[in-house]
Amino acid sequence: MLRLARAGRYTMKKRIVVVLLAGAAVAALACAFAWYLSHRAVEEPGLVLYGNVDLRQVSLAFNGSERIVRLTVREGDRVVAGQVLGELDSQTLRLQVEQARAQLLARQQALLRLKNGARPEEVAQGRANLRAARAEADNAEQQLRRLKGANADSKAYAVSAQDVASADTALRVARARLENVGKALELTLAGPRREEIGEARAQADVAGAQLALLQHQLELSILKSPVDAVVRSRLLEPGDMASPQKPVFALAITDPKWVRVYVREADLGRIAAGMAARVASDSHPGEAIPGRVGYISSVAEFTPKTVQTEEIRTSLVYEARILVDDPHDHLRLGMPATVRFAVAAAGNGKP
Repeated sequence: MLRLARAGRYTMKKRIVVVLLAGAAVAALACAFAWYLSHRAVEEPGLVLYGNVDLRQVSLAFNGSERIVRLTVREGDRVVAGQVLGELDSQTLRLQVEQARAQLLARQQALLRLKNGARPEEVAQGRANLRAARAEADNAEQQLRRLKGANADSKAYAVSAQDVASADTALRVARARLENVGKALELTLAGPRREEIGEARAQADVAGAQLALLQHQLELSILKSPVDAVVRSRLLEPGDMASPQKPVFALAITDPKWVRVYVREADLGRIAAGMAARVASDSHPGEAIPGRVGYISSVAEFTPKTVQTEEIRTSLVYEARILVDDPHDHLRLGMPATVRFAVAAAGNGKP
């Protein structure tokens, strides 16, 4: 009996130990499951979108039609705004600029001459001419008076009527010349008319505008980069004839750079403008590039029909652009990229 009692107590203790171990295992499993549930929201990936890298491009062409003499960059070179990329043959334009500059100087000097009026020497010459004309008129008047006086004196030699008429004519001519010289002196003292000055000023303005136009055309013979960019392609070479219709370079603007993705209508409420995102590419899988939602289209793509069922509506997609900060230029044009949003942000649509 004693041996049976001891065996029963041993069996009971063994059962208690098994129960305790089973309880501990269940508790451990419960803790592990609770830990999994608490960390699953953090580790579970949020909204994931797939798209391609996109950026703006610029096609550069000369405004003039001349032969290219110099190109300074090639494919892959980085350029900054205002950098000289090429130059046309401008010898003809330079000569035309010099000609226009000389014409402008001549017009300006003519205008200055009118503004300054007559020189003191010209005024003195006019007054001297007036005195000479007055003296001639006085002399002609005295000559006529002597001839008439001779005819009145019966003792003197008689003067013919033709001589008297000639003297009278000479007096009228002298007086007319005196009047003409006097008017000329008045014009000299009065100076040029306002209309003449205005005409000379307008001619100088025309010459100045012509010079500015040629200088502008000369500046356009030099091709400069309008923005900071990377040269994608070089389409012409020195010696080619350029024209406004022939692009010389194609530039890729690297800032801003974005990833173009498409969002299903069902996920449209999970993103919002300004939401933070992480962008990864196959070439740099371990380096996530920060980004943010910069644009969400208000128009659906691939709209199927006007009348839609609830299932068809969920197939609508909307274009979105994820702006990225890529100072190391890891993302290239057309490269596939993966965009991930944080699960917390994906649940409520807020960054």
